[in-house]
Amino acid sequence: MVGETITPMRSALIIPARYGSTRFPGKPLVSWGGQSMLSRVVDISRQVQHTYPHLIVAVATEDTRIESHCRDIGVDCVMTPDDCPTGSDRVLAACDILGGGFDVVLGLQGDAPFTPVKAPLAILSAFEANPDLSVVTPVVKLRWTELDALRDQKKTTPFSGTTCVVDSSGRAMWFSKQILPAIRREQDLRSTSDFSPVFQHIGLYGFRYDILKTFVTLKAGIYETLEGLEQLRLLENGIAVHTVTIDVDAGLAQAGIDSPEDVARAEALLARA
Repeated sequence: MVGETITPMRSALIIPARYGSTRFPGKPLVSWGGQSMLSRVVDISRQVQHTYPHLIVAVATEDTRIESHCRDIGVDCVMTPDDCPTGSDRVLAACDILGGGFDVVLGLQGDAPFTPVKAPLAILSAFEANPDLSVVTPVVKLRWTELDALRDQKKTTPFSGTTCVVDSSGRAMWFSKQILPAIRREQDLRSTSDFSPVFQHIGLYGFRYDILKTFVTLKAGIYETLEGLEQLRLLENGIAVHTVTIDVDAGLAQAGIDSPEDVARAEALLARA
């Protein structure tokens, strides 16, 4: 109707930032180039707010050291229970403390400083276009050089990097720490395109709020347990996951920070930028 006011989605971007990582304690506070990893992720969220000014942004943590750092960098922080089993549980706990009632909730990991701003923007845009979507997550189609790098990486760290198989509508069919699909006649494909048929998953999720609340009540499935991928709980319970394909600069698809050794790689990427 002409003149009708459209109410924007009530949305939140929550940054789960756990201090007590087993492999890399204090990871969100590690610094390079004069800036902490968490502050870099917060900067991404602030850029998203330029497009979606009603977006609520907050860090969710279990540790007062991270809470103190949030005060220093001027971002809201929510103290959540120490025993949250997954990042999604911590996101929901933060949303409940913030009052709930959201339409869409994004969880942006506090150890993902190279997440392209276009990734959360694409998620929010997908929900605007279709509010009935349950879960939206971004994927990147790997260049052959990036696929080669992922293969090499998995020789030493086989559970780094997650691939996704999608159908023709963009719905996720499966996620795996294995590189899917297997590729016959690879050399023929390499000669026709710079891009491989492999999609790498970027660990960022947008949930419809009611779906997030349902998700955390579900028990971990067998494949989630085997692969260590909580998104498989969604697929194992028949909850559709819609993917949005985004373009990123070469090399950034493998730019997660999972260990102290990854920091050196991050510094190299920053120097290249």
